[in-house]
Amino acid sequence: MKELRDERLRKLSELRALGVNAYPAEAARTHNIVDITTKFDELEGNTVTVVGRIITTRKFGKLAFLVLRDMSGQVQLFLKTDTVAPLDAATSQIGMEQLNLLDPGDFVEATGPVIRSKTGEISIDVRQLRILTKSLRGMPTEQEGFTNKEERLRRRYVDMNVNHDVRDRFVRRSKFWQATRRFLDDHGFIEVNIPVLEHTTGGADANPFVTHMDALDQDFYLRISHELPLKRLLGAGFERVYDVGPRFRNENYSDEHLPEHVAMEWYWAYANWQDGMKFMEEMYKYVLEETFGTLQFTVRGFDVDMGKQWEVWDYATVIRDRYDIDVYNTTIEQVGAKLAENKLEVEKSDSIPRGIDKLWKHIRKDVVGPVWLVNTPKFISPLAKSSVDNPHTVQRFQPVILGSELGNGFSELNDPVDQYQRFMEQQSMRDDGDDEAMMLDIDFVEMLEYGMPPACGWGYSERVFWMFEGVTAREGVPFPQLRHEYDEVTKALYPEAKLN
Repeated sequence: MKELRDERLRKLSELRALGVNAYPAEAARTHNIVDITTKFDELEGNTVTVVGRIITTRKFGKLAFLVLRDMSGQVQLFLKTDTVAPLDAATSQIGMEQLNLLDPGDFVEATGPVIRSKTGEISIDVRQLRILTKSLRGMPTEQEGFTNKEERLRRRYVDMNVNHDVRDRFVRRSKFWQATRRFLDDHGFIEVNIPVLEHTTGGADANPFVTHMDALDQDFYLRISHELPLKRLLGAGFERVYDVGPRFRNENYSDEHLPEHVAMEWYWAYANWQDGMKFMEEMYKYVLEETFGTLQFTVRGFDVDMGKQWEVWDYATVIRDRYDIDVYNTTIEQVGAKLAENKLEVEKSDSIPRGIDKLWKHIRKDVVGPVWLVNTPKFISPLAKSSVDNPHTVQRFQPVILGSELGNGFSELNDPVDQYQRFMEQQSMRDDGDDEAMMLDIDFVEMLEYGMPPACGWGYSERVFWMFEGVTAREGVPFPQLRHEYDEVTKALYPEAKLN
């Protein structure tokens, strides 16, 4: 690495000695490369300007061939000594004599007519060539590969250059959120961005990150959910509102979870959980079709058809049929025995809600779906409205697909007295050592006392995308958090920086 980098530094020095700025601020593209290859009949003979990264270089006496790539595709650049303009250092233009100062990985701008070469390859007959960026490290070739997982995650910008399927994944990830927003916007929802820093965080069972704001000399939490601020907006008079953005949960990595990830939540005044179920079935179909172009998926060993009729499962019935446990009349000992019997971890901090949730997740991992899980016990869902038919359950609906819960919806609790009591129960669990139990948010209770209309709420995260994309959580984001470290090559290249 050092020797190759030193050679590129020598070339950079030579360019500078010629007066060439190897990092100019401007470029003048007229066409994407894909236009050259797909609209050749229209563009043949026309002069175009393209930009991109050099992939390969070949020089044969007075002729040279470069392969140039931008995000849309790649094209051959054809250069001849008698037609390429000479050096013009003031504009960063280089001639054939300086071509040996270029390397694969450099960015250039090429101008010339669109032609077919003698071998029939679509090309650009370059008349002017400008250097836009001199690279100091060579990009691995597709033939060499870039397969070390740790290295790929640390240098994702290299990974995406070499493995185009990885880069394409994040184009689909963008489409996923674009489709999410479009569907909500088209149905009258308004996007309102809410704070990431909160005095009191809630809306989920999760251990929060803590930070300090110097200006107020107070600790704040990074939000674990969008829920409580968005419901405050319902109290403020909004009727359909949502937010898309990051949330933070100070927990371990897994194939389905990251401490930082992007999520969306919407809240819909005067709607209930059954309205929400119908709405979300249509939203899933729309978003997945827009993102992947299909509703049939084969991922993680599952074959799922998202276009078919959804099943509906009752929570207590599923637990009773599988474990012979009455979730409303059981003991921690009985729950613990079933956990042990099924080889599930039993922790000292486990409560009945935590234990039953573990038992459910043991069932969930094998469910293909799509299934709606309904009638969740109230003690597992402290923010949902109680069911009319059974006060021990809440009006909650969760989609179970590909062995995972890919969202969460409720008829929202808007009774301030009931909400306060549930907050106090959660705070008691927190005081007893459960760091994931919810905090008492008295300001939210006060908002409810002013009045919040009946409403349905829903949330899902980019885990939905990861699951249908068929990748783990860390593969599903462009730059996952990793333990901070420097490799030995980097330390050797920058000794004066004293990197540890």
